Amino acid sequence: MDYRTAGVDVVAGRAFVDRIRASVETTRRPEVVGGLGGFGGLCRLPPGLKRPLLVSGTDGVGTKLELAQAHGHHHGVGLDLVAMCVNDVITSGAEPLFFLDYIATGKLSPEAMATVVEGISDGCRQSGCALLGGETAEMPGFYGEGRYDLAGFCVAVVEEDELIDGRQVRAGDRLVAVASSGVHSNGFSLVRRILDSRGVTSTTLLEEEGPPLIASLLTPTLLYAALVKALKAAAVPLHGMAHITGGGLPENLPRCLPPGVHAVIDPTSWSRPPLFRWLQEQGEIPEADLWNTFNLGVGFCLVLPASAVADVLDICRAVGHQAWELGEIRGGDAAELPLAGLPY
Repeated sequence: MDYRTAGVDVVAGRAFVDRIRASVETTRRPEVVGGLGGFGGLCRLPPGLKRPLLVSGTDGVGTKLELAQAHGHHHGVGLDLVAMCVNDVITSGAEPLFFLDYIATGKLSPEAMATVVEGISDGCRQSGCALLGGETAEMPGFYGEGRYDLAGFCVAVVEEDELIDGRQVRAGDRLVAVASSGVHSNGFSLVRRILDSRGVTSTTLLEEEGPPLIASLLTPTLLYAALVKALKAAAVPLHGMAHITGGGLPENLPRCLPPGVHAVIDPTSWSRPPLFRWLQEQGEIPEADLWNTFNLGVGFCLVLPASAVADVLDICRAVGHQAWELGEIRGGDAAELPLAGLPY
């Protein structure tokens, strides 16, 4: 017996690392020391910082992976992995420095795995962070052949006196919503149950003459790091930011608010994308569950003074993001619901 007959091909693993080397190198930042292949990745802090704080985050892609693997959409989940981590850490105003990935699979498929890493590299380039390293674990008998799971880890940095942690939020501030690209990477256990119950295939259309439903569901998560960087460069007075992930607006928006205030949103300020209408109708999802599961078209939220709203909307458009005024901050803790103004 040898390791290869037990299901682990060490030679293929080395070839895979060589294959992804060029893609990883495209994400390099000036602070990175050394190259791919060491036991640990090395990265200096950017120069000129006085009281730097490191901000870290970790996440996965969840059961969206099941749908993506069934339909061969490997690049997109690499982007999802980066977005789920980076979009969290930038809410503090931090600049992403580096990213690490962990890929576990039953049997290494160099083509699929390389496509995943290319997606991860793409996400890192969009976010301005280095793909500093990672780990690929071949685990036959634990994962089925052709199946894999992903985890990501991001480290960012922010000056202590530039930290955005919600303490600056005041009654009278306004909420600006930044659009999502779709479901992003949340709620897929429910999504997959609906798809199974309705016999959806890769040719099923979202709407008559519309895009394929599966492709719409697998649209990668948008990355908001470039937007936050542009807002900071313009000296916009950002008081709070929220990444709208699992739990939707009711769970995530209050996370960036201090005690003594609450958010009031206007549910008529945007038109719910067709994808969410389809899910609600086909799954007969109660309105409350819909709001507490999906982002409903809102991927990121900004809290800022009313005087800055017009400038922020202009910057969002310039960077390529759709945005609109979502609501306002009022004094007093929310009594029963984490958000006021929800239509349920």
